[in-house]
Amino acid sequence: MKLTVRIWRQSGPDTEGAMVDYPVDGISPDMSFLEMLDVLNEDLIVEGEEPVAFDHDCREGICGSCGVVINGRAHGPEQTTTCQLHMRAFRDGDVIDVEPWRAKAFPIIKDLVVDRSAFDRIVASGGYVTAPTGSAPDAHATPVPKADADLAFDNATCIGCGACVAACPNGSSMLFTSAKVTHLNLLPQGQPERERRVLDMVATMDDADFGGCTNTGECVASCPKGIPLSSIANLNKEFLRATRKGK
Repeated sequence: MKLTVRIWRQSGPDTEGAMVDYPVDGISPDMSFLEMLDVLNEDLIVEGEEPVAFDHDCREGICGSCGVVINGRAHGPEQTTTCQLHMRAFRDGDVIDVEPWRAKAFPIIKDLVVDRSAFDRIVASGGYVTAPTGSAPDAHATPVPKADADLAFDNATCIGCGACVAACPNGSSMLFTSAKVTHLNLLPQGQPERERRVLDMVATMDDADFGGCTNTGECVASCPKGIPLSSIANLNKEFLRATRKGK
């Protein structure tokens, strides 16, 4: 495959950026999108140019660090992580636009790399449970209804990639925050911090300058792990419950 890749280049957070065209040849349809970027970077290094900076780690769709906007869609044309997107999703001769996540709360560091530490601050503000010391309790000592366990697990699969924020026209992180709140608030271990957790996480989310949620659903359509839109409704319910209980 021979492609033209238009990539956002920006040398630092305080410099201006621009889209730059790069021809890429010899791309196998079985390559992942990140492998294609590797090939491009190898060519740039040989030519004495600065390689494109982009985040990645596991390359197995687990860590969530690889996210970029491809042709206007978070992670690209398929509902998966960028590292699991293969070049067979494109056609020979295509022009592919590659940009970083666009959100006020995710400032650009360099090229396709953004600062997603706002997510870390949200988790740190309430992503913990009370763990009593002593011997481990029996596995069946604290029963969890299967429906709650299944829903908690579904929300726990969130990898914090930020696609929901990048896809949202408002730059909202409600899907991410709701996944964390729903996951922990459903479990018995999460009950002691239940009200404080949701209030602290929402406050931290607002402090990070994420936008408001208007239920457009783009976050769910772009989420590689399929976090349901109902999680946002649950977050709103938990927030109202915590607010009323605090009065």
